[in-house]
Amino acid sequence: MSRSSLWFRTLDDVDTSEKTVIVRVDLNSPIDPETGKIKDNERFRAHAETVRELSDKNARVVLLAHQGRKGDPDFLPLKDHAEILSRHVGKPVKYVPDIIGEEAVRTVKSLKNGEIVLLENVRMLDEETKEASPEEHSRGRLVSTLAPLADLFILDAFSVAHRAHASVVGFSHVLPTVAGRIMEKELRALTTVLEEDRRVVLVMGGNKPEECIEVIDALISKRNENIKKVLSAGILGQLFLMTKGVKFGEPSEEYIKKKKFDVYLERLAKIRDVLGDRLETPIDFAYEEDGKRVEIDVDKLPAPGAIYDIGEKTARRYAKIILDTTEEDAIIVKGPAGVYEREEFRKGTRIIYEALSKCKAFTLIGGGDSSTAIELVGLSPSNFSYVSLGGGALITYISKRTLPGIEILKKK
Repeated sequence: MSRSSLWFRTLDDVDTSEKTVIVRVDLNSPIDPETGKIKDNERFRAHAETVRELSDKNARVVLLAHQGRKGDPDFLPLKDHAEILSRHVGKPVKYVPDIIGEEAVRTVKSLKNGEIVLLENVRMLDEETKEASPEEHSRGRLVSTLAPLADLFILDAFSVAHRAHASVVGFSHVLPTVAGRIMEKELRALTTVLEEDRRVVLVMGGNKPEECIEVIDALISKRNENIKKVLSAGILGQLFLMTKGVKFGEPSEEYIKKKKFDVYLERLAKIRDVLGDRLETPIDFAYEEDGKRVEIDVDKLPAPGAIYDIGEKTARRYAKIILDTTEEDAIIVKGPAGVYEREEFRKGTRIIYEALSKCKAFTLIGGGDSSTAIELVGLSPSNFSYVSLGGGALITYISKRTLPGIEILKKK
């Protein structure tokens, strides 16, 4: 896809030299339980690309980001974020413990060409998390204070693009607005998968079956003929088998009931009938017994212990399907195959991800758990066509194709 054919605006469409630019990034990070501090992660490495480019082009860079939500343990100031981002950018990122007060305004006004500043956690403003239109948000304190100081707004955070928050959509009503490099990569990858006429293989796992169901339902309703295979793992794989009457044993079934995942069984039975032989379900599983991994075939279930992974036979079967794909195919991956955090139950995820790293198809790996799992199985984002930083945004985009943060980027 050439840059000229893009349906959204990017940094290539604007001149940022000696301009003040407001950039919405997503530095929201997991907390280390031992230290209570945020962990360095792929988001810092990714957003550093956009920030470094802007600074190198002599832009005056004002970063907006969030961490957690009010009332949650991970709702923290962004001082540590600025230090980590500085290391990845290779330039100082000044932290300002203010958003729209005198210190923030004074700092933005005094920025020199190439300098970078990160303002305080934008969710410390109550108006930030209110869902509203760009026009309504443009009248709020955040936009009305900072927009007059800037020449351009850059949205680089695909992972928050499904939220109509002030820092996501508000500036677009009063400032020229374009996509940053990370947003551009996300949208290019999604366009490749969803808008080109490719056969799609879905690898659906993890512990959020409702998100997997949304993706499958959306593709069935819009491009059913393009679905080549659905490889189910994680909780979804268990639920599909439960629609056929398979019993897993008290430990696993109690967990499914506790999480109320059984409410999806009727819906999944209908999906199973529509997909027919395009749906692949596990043929064996791994459960825990005395702290060890034990594998069991589906026809030998129920299992005496909790199921934490697909079995090796299932993983090898799925790997073969993945390796048989062609350059004309696309593979969308949502979630790991099992409880990858524990080494003994990482086998299914490792086998599948290794196959994904070697196949010929375009591979789009969902964010969140998948990104962490990639590192734990000894791979890196560079082993795949694209690893998304978006979680909920990715699911929403695949399901609905419209996001508040994407709408503001469309060419007019």
